[in-house]
Amino acid sequence: MRKIKNPWVHKEGYDCFGCSPDNPLGLHMEFFESGDEVISFWRPQEHYQGWIGVMHGGILSTLIDETAGWIVMRKLQTAGMTVKLDVHFKHAVLASDTQLTIRGHIVSQKRNIVVMQLTLENGNSEVCVEAEATYYAFDEQRAKEMGFVSCEVEDEQLLSM
Repeated sequence: MRKIKNPWVHKEGYDCFGCSPDNPLGLHMEFFESGDEVISFWRPQEHYQGWIGVMHGGILSTLIDETAGWIVMRKLQTAGMTVKLDVHFKHAVLASDTQLTIRGHIVSQKRNIVVMQLTLENGNSEVCVEAEATYYAFDEQRAKEMGFVSCEVEDEQLLSM
């Protein structure tokens, strides 16, 4: 498993709610690559709850959506945007959980339309959320206009988590 470098960190105006390390209200997500999958490990916090002690579904959907975007960046080396996000909540996710694991991979691509399957697991490795994300992947010119250059991994191999 290798850590994916954030290609946006030094871009002026970058303040993504999902992945910016400097957004004070954001999720501060980081991403890793393992084979065909892109994975994020994220720790819930009380201020992201909906009902008392339970994570807000919109935050869980954001974790899924952000991971899908990083799949497109890393695996297809382009930027894109969400066309459709079909999220199924199977079990409540507790705000007190120690770590969530969000993982996903591409299942099909037809021209610029990319379909991905994603899951979100709680700290007990139970799948709590399943999703299918459909993205429109930008062509090289449009991605460059958006400021995307490339999405690389760090040289150092990490231990399996």
